[in-house]
Amino acid sequence: MQEKTRVPASRVLIGTGLLGVAVLLAALNLRPAVTSVGAVLDEMQDTLGASATWAGALTTMPGLCFALAGLTAPLVARRLGIAAAVALALALLAGGLVLRVLDGPLVVLGGTLIGTAGIALANVLIPVVVKESFATRIGLMTGLYTGALQAGGALGSALTPPLDSAFGGWRPGLGSWAVLAVAALVLWLVAARTRPGGPTSAQNAAAARSLFRSPLAWVVTIFFGMQACLAYIVMGWLPQVLMDAGVTRADAGLLMGLVSLLGLPVSLIVPPLAAKRGSQSGWILLLGVFGIAGVIGLMVAPEAAPLLWSIFLGIGMAVFSLALTTIALRARTGAETAKLSAMAQGIGYLLAAVGPFLFGLLHDVTHGWSVPFAMLLAVVAGQMVFGFFAGRPRYV
Repeated sequence: MQEKTRVPASRVLIGTGLLGVAVLLAALNLRPAVTSVGAVLDEMQDTLGASATWAGALTTMPGLCFALAGLTAPLVARRLGIAAAVALALALLAGGLVLRVLDGPLVVLGGTLIGTAGIALANVLIPVVVKESFATRIGLMTGLYTGALQAGGALGSALTPPLDSAFGGWRPGLGSWAVLAVAALVLWLVAARTRPGGPTSAQNAAAARSLFRSPLAWVVTIFFGMQACLAYIVMGWLPQVLMDAGVTRADAGLLMGLVSLLGLPVSLIVPPLAAKRGSQSGWILLLGVFGIAGVIGLMVAPEAAPLLWSIFLGIGMAVFSLALTTIALRARTGAETAKLSAMAQGIGYLLAAVGPFLFGLLHDVTHGWSVPFAMLLAVVAGQMVFGFFAGRPRYV
Protein backbone atom coordinates (compact mmCIF):
# COMPACT_ATOMS: atom_id res chain seq x y z
CA MET A 1 0.00 0.00 0.00
CA GLN A 2 2.87 2.36 0.76
CA GLU A 3 4.12 2.25 -2.82
CA LYS A 4 0.81 3.61 -4.12
CA THR A 5 1.29 6.91 -2.35
CA ARG A 6 4.75 7.59 -3.65
CA VAL A 7 5.29 9.98 -6.51
CA PRO A 8 7.66 9.26 -9.39
CA ALA A 9 10.90 11.16 -9.76
CA SER A 10 9.94 14.65 -10.80
CA ARG A 11 11.65 16.90 -13.31
CA VAL A 12 11.81 20.59 -12.48
CA LEU A 13 11.97 23.22 -15.19
CA ILE A 14 15.20 25.21 -15.22
CA GLY A 15 14.41 28.84 -14.45
CA THR A 16 16.23 30.50 -17.35
CA GLY A 17 15.45 33.91 -18.80
CA LEU A 18 13.97 32.20 -21.85
CA LEU A 19 11.62 30.19 -19.63
CA GLY A 20 10.57 33.44 -17.97
CA VAL A 21 9.70 34.91 -21.36
CA ALA A 22 7.79 31.73 -22.23
CA VAL A 23 5.79 32.00 -19.01
CA LEU A 24 4.87 35.60 -19.81
CA LEU A 25 3.91 34.81 -23.42
CA ALA A 26 1.77 31.92 -22.17
CA ALA A 27 0.10 34.28 -19.68
CA LEU A 28 -0.59 36.78 -22.44
CA ASN A 29 -2.73 34.08 -24.08
CA LEU A 30 -4.90 33.19 -21.08
CA ARG A 31 -7.51 35.98 -21.39
CA PRO A 32 -7.98 37.03 -25.07
CA ALA A 33 -9.92 33.83 -25.81
CA VAL A 34 -12.52 35.08 -23.31
CA THR A 35 -12.42 38.88 -23.65
CA SER A 36 -12.39 38.85 -27.46
CA VAL A 37 -15.89 37.36 -27.67
CA GLY A 38 -17.80 40.24 -26.10
CA ALA A 39 -16.67 42.67 -28.78
CA VAL A 40 -18.22 40.64 -31.61
CA LEU A 41 -20.94 38.68 -29.79
CA ASP A 42 -23.83 40.46 -31.54
CA GLU A 43 -22.22 39.79 -34.94
CA MET A 44 -21.77 36.13 -34.05
CA GLN A 45 -25.44 35.83 -33.08
CA ASP A 46 -26.60 37.47 -36.30
CA THR A 47 -24.39 35.30 -38.51
CA LEU A 48 -25.21 32.05 -36.72
CA GLY A 49 -28.88 32.80 -36.04
CA ALA A 50 -28.17 31.98 -32.41
CA SER A 51 -30.44 32.75 -29.47
CA ALA A 52 -29.79 34.78 -26.33
CA THR A 53 -29.67 31.48 -24.44
CA TRP A 54 -26.80 30.36 -26.65
CA ALA A 55 -25.01 33.67 -26.04
CA GLY A 56 -25.50 33.21 -22.30
CA ALA A 57 -24.04 29.71 -22.47
CA LEU A 58 -21.06 30.95 -24.48
CA THR A 59 -20.23 33.71 -22.00
CA THR A 60 -20.84 31.54 -18.91
CA MET A 61 -18.78 28.58 -20.12
CA PRO A 62 -15.28 30.02 -19.47
CA GLY A 63 -15.86 30.59 -15.76
CA LEU A 64 -17.35 27.15 -15.23
CA CYS A 65 -14.59 25.53 -17.29
CA PHE A 66 -11.93 27.39 -15.28
CA ALA A 67 -13.43 25.76 -12.21
CA LEU A 68 -14.07 22.21 -13.40
CA ALA A 69 -11.10 21.63 -15.73
CA GLY A 70 -8.75 23.39 -13.32
CA LEU A 71 -9.43 20.77 -10.64
CA THR A 72 -7.91 18.08 -12.91
CA ALA A 73 -4.63 19.97 -13.45
CA PRO A 74 -2.62 18.32 -10.62
CA LEU A 75 -3.49 14.87 -11.98
CA VAL A 76 -2.45 15.88 -15.51
CA ALA A 77 0.82 17.31 -14.19
CA ARG A 78 1.60 14.13 -12.24
CA ARG A 79 0.90 11.94 -15.26
CA LEU A 80 2.67 14.00 -17.92
CA GLY A 81 5.14 16.16 -16.03
CA ILE A 82 4.85 19.93 -15.70
CA ALA A 83 6.52 20.76 -19.05
CA ALA A 84 4.28 18.46 -21.09
CA ALA A 85 1.18 19.48 -19.13
CA VAL A 86 1.65 23.19 -19.90
CA ALA A 87 2.39 22.31 -23.54
CA LEU A 88 -0.87 20.35 -23.64
CA ALA A 89 -2.72 23.34 -22.18
CA LEU A 90 -1.38 25.67 -24.89
CA ALA A 91 -2.13 23.12 -27.61
CA LEU A 92 -5.73 22.79 -26.39
CA LEU A 93 -6.04 26.57 -26.36
CA ALA A 94 -4.71 26.96 -29.90
CA GLY A 95 -6.87 24.10 -31.19
CA GLY A 96 -9.99 25.45 -29.50
CA LEU A 97 -9.44 28.92 -30.93
CA VAL A 98 -9.29 27.47 -34.44
CA LEU A 99 -12.17 25.04 -33.99
CA ARG A 100 -14.64 27.61 -32.68
CA VAL A 101 -14.56 29.66 -35.90
CA LEU A 102 -15.03 26.76 -38.34
CA ASP A 103 -18.77 26.04 -38.18
CA GLY A 104 -22.10 26.66 -36.48
CA PRO A 105 -23.29 27.38 -32.92
CA LEU A 106 -22.50 23.94 -31.47
CA VAL A 107 -19.00 23.95 -32.93
CA VAL A 108 -18.41 27.41 -31.47
CA LEU A 109 -19.43 26.08 -28.05
CA GLY A 110 -17.26 22.98 -28.50
CA GLY A 111 -14.22 25.00 -29.52
CA THR A 112 -14.76 27.37 -26.61
CA LEU A 113 -14.96 24.39 -24.24
CA ILE A 114 -11.66 22.97 -25.52
CA GLY A 115 -9.89 26.33 -25.52
CA THR A 116 -11.00 27.32 -22.03
CA ALA A 117 -10.07 23.85 -20.73
CA GLY A 118 -6.53 24.63 -21.90
CA ILE A 119 -6.68 27.99 -20.13
CA ALA A 120 -7.90 26.31 -16.95
CA LEU A 121 -4.96 23.90 -16.94
CA ALA A 122 -2.47 26.70 -17.51
CA ASN A 123 -4.11 28.88 -14.83
CA VAL A 124 -3.31 26.20 -12.26
CA LEU A 125 0.05 24.99 -13.55
CA ILE A 126 1.94 28.20 -14.26
CA PRO A 127 2.00 29.19 -10.55
CA VAL A 128 3.68 25.80 -10.01
CA VAL A 129 6.36 26.72 -12.55
CA VAL A 130 6.88 30.04 -10.75
CA LYS A 131 7.15 28.25 -7.39
CA GLU A 132 9.60 25.57 -8.53
CA SER A 133 11.69 27.34 -11.16
CA PHE A 134 11.81 30.91 -9.82
CA ALA A 135 11.76 30.19 -6.10
CA THR A 136 13.93 33.21 -5.22
CA ARG A 137 11.87 35.57 -7.43
CA ILE A 138 8.32 34.47 -6.72
CA GLY A 139 7.03 38.00 -6.14
CA LEU A 140 8.65 39.42 -9.27
CA MET A 141 7.53 36.58 -11.53
CA THR A 142 4.00 36.56 -10.09
CA GLY A 143 3.75 40.30 -10.69
CA LEU A 144 4.97 39.98 -14.28
CA TYR A 145 2.72 36.97 -14.87
CA THR A 146 -0.33 38.78 -13.49
CA GLY A 147 0.51 41.87 -15.53
CA ALA A 148 0.71 39.75 -18.69
CA LEU A 149 -2.68 38.20 -17.87
CA GLN A 150 -4.28 41.62 -17.52
CA ALA A 151 -2.58 42.98 -20.62
CA GLY A 152 -3.81 39.98 -22.61
CA GLY A 153 -7.37 40.57 -21.41
CA ALA A 154 -7.23 44.23 -22.45
CA LEU A 155 -5.73 43.36 -25.85
CA GLY A 156 -8.44 40.78 -26.50
CA SER A 157 -11.26 43.29 -26.11
CA ALA A 158 -9.42 46.21 -27.73
CA LEU A 159 -7.91 44.53 -30.81
CA THR A 160 -10.66 42.13 -31.84
CA PRO A 161 -12.90 44.79 -33.50
CA PRO A 162 -10.00 46.07 -35.66
CA LEU A 163 -9.06 42.49 -36.51
CA ASP A 164 -12.70 41.83 -37.42
CA SER A 165 -12.67 44.82 -39.78
CA ALA A 166 -9.24 44.07 -41.23
CA PHE A 167 -9.93 40.39 -41.98
CA GLY A 168 -13.56 40.71 -43.02
CA GLY A 169 -15.56 39.11 -40.23
CA TRP A 170 -15.68 37.72 -36.75
CA ARG A 171 -14.38 34.28 -37.76
CA PRO A 172 -10.91 35.40 -38.91
CA GLY A 173 -10.94 38.12 -36.25
CA LEU A 174 -11.36 35.61 -33.42
CA GLY A 175 -9.33 32.89 -35.13
CA SER A 176 -6.30 35.15 -35.48
CA TRP A 177 -5.70 34.86 -31.73
CA ALA A 178 -4.64 31.25 -32.37
CA VAL A 179 -1.43 32.63 -33.93
CA LEU A 180 -0.41 34.04 -30.55
CA ALA A 181 -1.23 30.73 -28.85
CA VAL A 182 0.87 28.77 -31.36
CA ALA A 183 3.77 31.18 -30.82
CA ALA A 184 3.52 30.60 -27.07
CA LEU A 185 3.47 26.83 -27.58
CA VAL A 186 6.55 26.90 -29.83
CA LEU A 187 8.50 29.07 -27.40
CA TRP A 188 7.45 26.86 -24.50
CA LEU A 189 8.70 23.73 -26.26
CA VAL A 190 12.05 25.44 -26.85
CA ALA A 191 12.39 26.94 -23.36
CA ALA A 192 11.09 24.11 -21.16
CA ARG A 193 14.31 22.38 -20.23
CA THR A 194 14.22 20.19 -17.15
CA ARG A 195 16.58 18.87 -14.51
CA PRO A 196 15.98 15.91 -12.20
CA GLY A 197 14.18 16.67 -8.97
CA GLY A 198 13.77 13.36 -7.19
CA PRO A 199 10.79 12.75 -4.90
CA THR A 200 11.25 13.85 -1.33
CA SER A 201 9.32 12.75 1.70
CA ALA A 202 7.43 16.04 1.53
CA GLN A 203 6.44 15.39 -2.08
CA ASN A 204 5.33 11.87 -1.26
CA ALA A 205 3.23 13.22 1.60
CA ALA A 206 1.75 15.87 -0.69
CA ALA A 207 0.72 13.20 -3.18
CA ALA A 208 -1.20 11.34 -0.49
CA ARG A 209 -2.63 14.27 1.51
CA SER A 210 -5.84 16.02 0.58
CA LEU A 211 -5.86 19.78 1.08
CA PHE A 212 -9.60 19.65 1.63
CA ARG A 213 -8.74 18.87 5.26
CA SER A 214 -6.48 21.92 5.59
CA PRO A 215 -8.17 25.00 7.16
CA LEU A 216 -5.56 27.29 5.60
CA ALA A 217 -6.24 25.87 2.13
CA TRP A 218 -9.92 26.75 2.59
CA VAL A 219 -8.99 30.24 3.74
CA VAL A 220 -6.88 30.76 0.60
CA THR A 221 -9.68 29.31 -1.54
CA ILE A 222 -12.36 31.60 -0.11
CA PHE A 223 -10.03 34.60 -0.40
CA PHE A 224 -9.42 33.75 -4.07
CA GLY A 225 -13.14 33.19 -4.70
CA MET A 226 -14.19 36.49 -3.13
CA GLN A 227 -11.68 38.58 -5.04
CA ALA A 228 -12.74 36.79 -8.25
CA CYS A 229 -16.39 37.43 -7.35
CA LEU A 230 -15.64 41.16 -7.07
CA ALA A 231 -13.88 41.13 -10.44
CA TYR A 232 -16.65 39.23 -12.23
CA ILE A 233 -19.36 41.54 -10.86
CA VAL A 234 -17.43 44.67 -11.82
CA MET A 235 -16.63 43.39 -15.31
CA GLY A 236 -20.23 42.33 -15.88
CA TRP A 237 -22.15 45.23 -14.33
CA LEU A 238 -20.00 48.38 -13.95
CA PRO A 239 -20.83 49.82 -17.41
CA GLN A 240 -24.57 49.48 -16.75
CA VAL A 241 -24.23 51.05 -13.29
CA LEU A 242 -22.33 53.99 -14.75
CA MET A 243 -24.81 54.50 -17.59
CA ASP A 244 -27.70 54.51 -15.11
CA ALA A 245 -25.81 57.26 -13.27
CA GLY A 246 -25.71 59.39 -16.42
CA VAL A 247 -22.38 58.35 -17.94
CA THR A 248 -22.47 57.89 -21.72
CA ARG A 249 -22.02 54.44 -23.19
CA ALA A 250 -18.66 55.40 -24.71
CA ASP A 251 -17.35 56.85 -21.45
CA ALA A 252 -18.62 53.83 -19.48
CA GLY A 253 -16.63 51.59 -21.80
CA LEU A 254 -13.51 53.73 -21.33
CA LEU A 255 -13.89 53.63 -17.55
CA MET A 256 -14.25 49.85 -17.64
CA GLY A 257 -11.05 49.69 -19.69
CA LEU A 258 -9.35 51.93 -17.13
CA VAL A 259 -10.40 49.59 -14.31
CA SER A 260 -8.81 46.69 -16.16
CA LEU A 261 -5.60 48.54 -17.01
CA LEU A 262 -5.00 49.91 -13.52
CA GLY A 263 -4.30 46.41 -12.28
CA LEU A 264 -1.25 46.21 -14.56
CA PRO A 265 1.09 48.70 -12.81
CA VAL A 266 -0.11 47.66 -9.35
CA SER A 267 0.54 44.00 -10.19
CA LEU A 268 4.07 44.82 -11.32
CA ILE A 269 4.91 46.74 -8.15
CA VAL A 270 3.06 45.14 -5.22
CA PRO A 271 3.75 41.36 -5.43
CA PRO A 272 7.57 41.71 -5.43
CA LEU A 273 7.34 43.99 -2.39
CA ALA A 274 4.80 41.78 -0.63
CA ALA A 275 6.74 38.56 -1.25
CA LYS A 276 9.82 39.98 0.48
CA ARG A 277 7.89 40.19 3.74
CA GLY A 278 6.89 37.25 5.87
CA SER A 279 3.26 38.35 5.75
CA GLN A 280 1.28 39.75 2.83
CA SER A 281 -1.73 40.61 5.00
CA GLY A 282 -1.01 44.35 5.17
CA TRP A 283 -0.90 44.72 1.40
CA ILE A 284 -4.09 42.69 1.02
CA LEU A 285 -5.89 44.95 3.51
CA LEU A 286 -4.56 48.10 1.83
CA LEU A 287 -5.86 47.08 -1.59
CA GLY A 288 -9.12 46.04 0.05
CA VAL A 289 -9.55 49.57 1.43
CA PHE A 290 -9.39 50.93 -2.12
CA GLY A 291 -12.00 48.38 -3.19
CA ILE A 292 -14.27 49.37 -0.30
CA ALA A 293 -13.90 53.07 -1.20
CA GLY A 294 -14.84 52.40 -4.82
CA VAL A 295 -17.88 50.32 -3.90
CA ILE A 296 -19.15 52.87 -1.36
CA GLY A 297 -18.66 55.69 -3.86
CA LEU A 298 -20.71 53.92 -6.52
CA MET A 299 -23.31 52.95 -3.95
CA VAL A 300 -23.80 56.41 -2.41
CA ALA A 301 -22.98 58.93 -5.16
CA PRO A 302 -22.12 57.24 -8.47
CA GLU A 303 -22.68 60.41 -10.49
CA ALA A 304 -20.41 62.55 -8.26
CA ALA A 305 -17.02 61.15 -9.28
CA PRO A 306 -17.31 58.09 -11.56
CA LEU A 307 -13.67 58.43 -12.63
CA LEU A 308 -12.45 58.39 -9.02
CA TRP A 309 -14.66 55.44 -8.04
CA SER A 310 -13.41 53.52 -11.08
CA ILE A 311 -9.79 54.22 -10.15
CA PHE A 312 -10.39 52.98 -6.61
CA LEU A 313 -12.04 49.81 -7.95
CA GLY A 314 -9.21 49.18 -10.40
CA ILE A 315 -6.60 49.45 -7.66
CA GLY A 316 -8.69 47.27 -5.34
CA MET A 317 -9.11 44.55 -7.96
CA ALA A 318 -5.33 44.31 -8.32
CA VAL A 319 -5.48 42.12 -5.19
CA PHE A 320 -5.76 39.29 -7.76
CA SER A 321 -1.97 39.41 -8.03
CA LEU A 322 -1.66 38.85 -4.28
CA ALA A 323 -4.16 35.99 -4.43
CA LEU A 324 -1.80 34.24 -6.85
CA THR A 325 1.19 35.17 -4.69
CA THR A 326 -0.35 33.60 -1.60
CA ILE A 327 -1.00 30.37 -3.52
CA ALA A 328 2.73 30.08 -4.25
CA LEU A 329 3.88 31.17 -0.79
CA ARG A 330 1.50 29.09 1.33
CA ALA A 331 2.74 25.77 -0.13
CA ARG A 332 6.10 24.12 0.54
CA THR A 333 6.51 22.07 -2.65
CA GLY A 334 5.51 22.16 -6.28
CA ALA A 335 3.08 19.27 -5.70
CA GLU A 336 1.35 21.16 -2.90
CA THR A 337 1.31 24.34 -4.99
CA ALA A 338 -0.46 22.45 -7.79
CA LYS A 339 -3.05 21.10 -5.38
CA LEU A 340 -3.61 24.45 -3.68
CA SER A 341 -3.79 26.25 -7.02
CA ALA A 342 -6.35 23.75 -8.32
CA MET A 343 -8.45 23.97 -5.16
CA ALA A 344 -8.33 27.75 -4.89
CA GLN A 345 -9.04 28.41 -8.57
CA GLY A 346 -11.43 25.51 -9.10
CA ILE A 347 -13.71 26.17 -6.14
CA GLY A 348 -12.95 29.90 -6.15
CA TYR A 349 -14.21 30.38 -9.71
CA LEU A 350 -17.36 28.43 -8.87
CA LEU A 351 -17.99 30.87 -6.01
CA ALA A 352 -17.23 33.78 -8.33
CA ALA A 353 -19.66 32.57 -10.99
CA VAL A 354 -22.57 33.07 -8.56
CA GLY A 355 -21.70 36.72 -7.96
CA PRO A 356 -22.85 38.42 -11.19
CA PHE A 357 -26.08 36.39 -11.22
CA LEU A 358 -26.92 37.31 -7.62
CA PHE A 359 -25.99 40.96 -8.20
CA GLY A 360 -28.35 41.14 -11.18
CA LEU A 361 -31.10 39.26 -9.34
CA LEU A 362 -30.97 41.72 -6.44
CA HIS A 363 -31.14 44.60 -8.91
CA ASP A 364 -34.21 43.11 -10.59
CA VAL A 365 -35.96 42.46 -7.28
CA THR A 366 -35.22 45.85 -5.68
CA HIS A 367 -35.23 47.97 -8.88
CA GLY A 368 -32.15 49.79 -7.67
CA TRP A 369 -28.44 49.45 -7.02
CA SER A 370 -28.22 49.97 -3.24
CA VAL A 371 -28.94 46.38 -2.21
CA PRO A 372 -26.67 44.82 -4.88
CA PHE A 373 -23.86 47.12 -3.80
CA ALA A 374 -24.47 46.24 -0.16
CA MET A 375 -23.91 42.63 -1.18
CA LEU A 376 -20.74 43.64 -3.03
CA LEU A 377 -19.56 45.53 0.05
CA ALA A 378 -19.95 42.33 2.06
CA VAL A 379 -17.93 40.43 -0.56
CA VAL A 380 -15.04 42.91 -0.36
CA ALA A 381 -15.15 42.88 3.45
CA GLY A 382 -15.03 39.07 3.42
CA GLN A 383 -12.16 39.21 0.93
CA MET A 384 -10.23 41.40 3.37
CA VAL A 385 -10.89 39.13 6.34
CA PHE A 386 -9.97 35.89 4.58
CA GLY A 387 -7.11 37.64 2.75
CA PHE A 388 -5.67 38.80 6.07
CA PHE A 389 -5.44 35.20 7.31
CA ALA A 390 -4.33 33.86 3.90
CA GLY A 391 -1.46 36.34 3.88
CA ARG A 392 0.05 35.23 7.19
CA PRO A 393 3.32 33.22 6.89
CA ARG A 394 2.14 29.62 7.28
CA TYR A 395 1.94 26.51 5.11
CA VAL A 396 -0.98 24.29 4.18
